[in-house]
Amino acid sequence: VCVLYRHSRTRKYESELHMCRLEVLAVQFSEYHPLKAITVTDSKSRRGGRKGSTSSSSSSSSSVAPDPLSSMLDGTDPLSLFAVLGRKRKEKEEEVGSDFELWSSKRGEILSRFTTTEKLSINLFMGSDKSKASSPSSAVSEKVRTRLEELDDLEEGSQRELLNLSQKDYVNRIEELNQSLKEAWGSDQKVKALKIVIQCSKLLSDTSVIQFYPSKFVLITDILDTFGGLVYDRIWSMCADPHPLPESFSADDVNDTAKETCLNWFFKIASIRELVPRLYVEAALLKCNRFLTKSGIQETLQRLTAMIRGIGDPLVAVYARAYLCRVGMKVAPHLKDSLNKNFFDLLASFRQVHGESVQNQLVLQRVEIPIYLTLYSPAIHWILQCVAYRAPEVYTHTPLRGNCSPAELCHVGIPGRICRNESNRLY
Repeated sequence: VCVLYRHSRTRKYESELHMCRLEVLAVQFSEYHPLKAITVTDSKSRRGGRKGSTSSSSSSSSSVAPDPLSSMLDGTDPLSLFAVLGRKRKEKEEEVGSDFELWSSKRGEILSRFTTTEKLSINLFMGSDKSKASSPSSAVSEKVRTRLEELDDLEEGSQRELLNLSQKDYVNRIEELNQSLKEAWGSDQKVKALKIVIQCSKLLSDTSVIQFYPSKFVLITDILDTFGGLVYDRIWSMCADPHPLPESFSADDVNDTAKETCLNWFFKIASIRELVPRLYVEAALLKCNRFLTKSGIQETLQRLTAMIRGIGDPLVAVYARAYLCRVGMKVAPHLKDSLNKNFFDLLASFRQVHGESVQNQLVLQRVEIPIYLTLYSPAIHWILQCVAYRAPEVYTHTPLRGNCSPAELCHVGIPGRICRNESNRLY
């Protein structure tokens, strides 16, 4: 009997185990994140089936399939992209595009069109010598009382009326007031600057030379725009500590000092007794509501729109609506409700043209109705442009229903329908 014995091959288990282990790589702490894709190096062994065969190892690198959540780190996941697109869309809605004709392009045409040879009058602020030097240790309530007394001093007659001014002299005086405003602000005389703005705003209640009113509106609102920019820039600079605000900031990013200063300005404006200057000055500071609350601009627009209904003169009211739409388009053009309300309030109040007050005024100044109606055209054209800008087609092709005849609508430039062409201009 022949017995065959098969001898087993001697194996070195420890060395084989070492060859089959994954290679350990050093990972920097700053580069590590559990959601990032990890590259694994796998070592495979090929073993020969015959004795004496040598075993060789080959290394292959394979990448683990990326985790869908890992794309959140670089902002490429769908939710992050949607948030970015939504933010860009919102920023685009809050800015007017190049297809919107700015007010600055209309300013020169209005000044050259609405002129007069009548003599004009203007009230100039003469300053006050009653101001008391307050010590650094004086209480806050005392400072507030002093400032309110200074504002009362303005309304009690610390001003001088200049009569018999030509149109050129009138324009020069307004430019002097604008320069005085900047100088007062630069010398840290904030109350004096506010007095100048209040005084200029009061001039918009005067329609004694009615044919010049559109040009007066242009000149006075230039001063209001300057004042609004100065106040906004000052509050913005107060928010730079410790870090400057981003362009798309919210009220939560504003520090308490800046909010208190902003509220102080609105409290000063609330102390103005007359409706027209109080409305205009607050409208000039509309953008400052961003420092206080998220919905401050929208709420203020609605409130000021309702306040204009208290103005008795229809010409003064339509230009107040035009200015409110002007600052509204500059700050929040996507808020269409206030624009639409201003336009339909205009139509509802147009019957006042035939009222006794307006008719007596036209007789006194010897102005015919067709000439008087043309004074409305710059304001109404501007309001129509604001309403029609990026408005839904269903609205812009809706027939108007007002309390005035088609002939009157034609005189002031209101079409029977609000229509737009491809360039977004009214026709």
